[in-house]
Amino acid sequence: MENIYLLMLVALVVLAIADLVVGVSNDAVNFLNSAIGSKAISFKTIMIVASLGIFFGAVFSSGMMEVARKGIFMPGQFYFDEIMIIFMAVMITDILLLDFFNTLGMPTSTTVSIVFELLGAAVVMALIKISASDTETLSNLAGYINTDKAGEIISGIFLSVIIAFTIGALVQWLSRLVFSFEYEKKVKNFGAIFGGVCLTAIGYFIFFKGLKGTPYYDSFKDILSSQVYAVIGVSFVFWTLFSWLFMKIFKKSILIIVIAIGTFGLALAFSGNDLVNFIGVPMAAYHSYEAWAASGQAASAFSMEVLREKVPAEPILLFISGGVMVLTLWFSKKARSVAETEIGLSRQGHGTEKFDPNMLSRAVVAGSTKLADGLRHILPVGTKKRISKSFEKPDDILVGDKAEEQPAFDMIRASINLTVAGVLISIATSYKLPLSTTYVTFMVAMGTSLADKAWGRESAVYRVAGVLNVIGGWFFTAFSAFTAAGILTYIIFLGKGPAIAILLLVAIGLLVRNYISHKNKAIAKADKSGLKKSESKTVQGIIAESAENISNVVSRSNKIYSDVLTGLAKQDKKKLKKSKKGVDKLEAEIEDLRDHIFFFIKSLDETSVRGSSFYITILGHLTDIAQSLEYISKKSYKHINNNHKPLRYNQITDLKEIDDTLSDLLGKIDRIFTDKRFEYISDIVDSKAEILKSINDKIEKQVSRTRTEESSPKNTTLYFNILLETKELMNAIMNLMEEYNSSYKKV
Repeated sequence: MENIYLLMLVALVVLAIADLVVGVSNDAVNFLNSAIGSKAISFKTIMIVASLGIFFGAVFSSGMMEVARKGIFMPGQFYFDEIMIIFMAVMITDILLLDFFNTLGMPTSTTVSIVFELLGAAVVMALIKISASDTETLSNLAGYINTDKAGEIISGIFLSVIIAFTIGALVQWLSRLVFSFEYEKKVKNFGAIFGGVCLTAIGYFIFFKGLKGTPYYDSFKDILSSQVYAVIGVSFVFWTLFSWLFMKIFKKSILIIVIAIGTFGLALAFSGNDLVNFIGVPMAAYHSYEAWAASGQAASAFSMEVLREKVPAEPILLFISGGVMVLTLWFSKKARSVAETEIGLSRQGHGTEKFDPNMLSRAVVAGSTKLADGLRHILPVGTKKRISKSFEKPDDILVGDKAEEQPAFDMIRASINLTVAGVLISIATSYKLPLSTTYVTFMVAMGTSLADKAWGRESAVYRVAGVLNVIGGWFFTAFSAFTAAGILTYIIFLGKGPAIAILLLVAIGLLVRNYISHKNKAIAKADKSGLKKSESKTVQGIIAESAENISNVVSRSNKIYSDVLTGLAKQDKKKLKKSKKGVDKLEAEIEDLRDHIFFFIKSLDETSVRGSSFYITILGHLTDIAQSLEYISKKSYKHINNNHKPLRYNQITDLKEIDDTLSDLLGKIDRIFTDKRFEYISDIVDSKAEILKSINDKIEKQVSRTRTEESSPKNTTLYFNILLETKELMNAIMNLMEEYNSSYKKV
């Protein structure tokens, strides 16, 4: 029987390594976003600084490990065999839950995950013990749970959401009021003081976090607790002088140093504060096994009161954990996709919005707009002008044909993000609260975005919807962590070894599937074969660049149309579904080009403005082509998916003739635009009448068949829908050719 617990311990170690990987992939967003979003320092430098912070934070981590041992439940109420079931259920749940969020690219809290998993598993195990007891009732449940500490942790986590957002917004608003968006001028005068304040806060935070995990902390503990203001005062003088000298000697902004040191500090805080979330449970399991093996007692009789004792963290394990976290930071692609979510929501300029607006986000934006309008009427005119001037954005933030490549926000905001988050986390850590670094850093970033007016009328509903989605995901994390850990605890209790083996295999299968899914999405995102935004500033250039997009759309349209008809003929639902996805992708790319029109027109030369009319018209015709394909593919998929009668042989034959004609036509168009032989476009236009006549003939034949032979209304409706929409598709293609031919001849 001892072997099963040894195997469970080995499994927990493996799960801990996997948890470190998925955990860092999720939490890297916390300390990377400000530096990446501001582009103050190179990406390689950011990674090096963050890696050092992670490693030192992991090696000097201590104190927080107690949360996994006795912070949520009363260890003395459980026996060794029960505690191992709890730990196993918690680790399997944690990995699957975090990997699920990473695959979605959504930041969630590893702290909330582990806290609610421990709570759910402990509650279910307690209920199992109570149900098996003749003397205990449901009222005894509170005796198994450390309700005071658990309540303190949970309330602290969720209270931090409001506090982080509010303080982030307030500090950013005051900072912007002082520096405005043209902060480079004012940083020369006030930069030393601003740098002194930020670096003092971040420095004290790093010093406190770093020193606390070392054997030397006791020597400085009294000074830190009794001489707080003196230490802060001396630090402020030192860092202010340092900031002034740095700007004078190197002629660079002190904000670069603030962002670099702040990134190091948050990375250190993350690993020091969150390491318990990844290895706290396996370390507690190891100490439990060690104590049980030495006791000689039966697993079902050995009380886990031993977990109440303070046990020092294992230096070797912390060292290995730090190494795994650093390697994950460098090689995990999921970490990048999670980071993109927060950067997108806090972007100052225009960019692609990841989230769709919903009823709640619209209501929040409408209410906030009315409140803001009401406050403007209260403020004096002079005050309003002064505030408005500070929040005026330079043109290069408002517009630009490469808005996605610009920094998401400036260095002032990045500095505030790092400073405020660092201060809040250090305060929580001083009280030994396993604060959610994700919640704090995310909500600080959202607060500073709001104060910076990054959520304007153009983007507010999308950004608010994104924030609400993320926060909703956090509540889902808590609920699903509690529920899933409880269910797995019960399954393992019933099935013992075989249940653990099956659950581990399922976990591996899900992790592999999520990895493949994320990899495929990353490949699709990196695919450069899609439609390209026009970057030319002349009419000739616009016409030439549009040729590539037309060739792309025509080629894809040819394949989609043929695949739909083949899928209909063979009743291949999988092929039809794939074609439907292909149309959705094409429509999304065309819509992206339409969203780019504002920046495109802004970038044109004065002599080339007429190129905008051509570009807009071309996009209109491409949209018509995509809409026709979307209608045909949707109706065809619906017909097969609903198991209606297949098309008759003569209908399929007629459609095959149309497909051959259209395929030949689209193939010629593709070659013309690929080879830039535009003089042959007129030949294509001349064939319009003949092709449309062929389609009309097919319609008339079907009318005759319907009157004499057809017996399926659904079948007939689908056939007419395809023929009529094919006419619309042909008209859109020919209109596109006529427009291009006309514009090409004018150049």
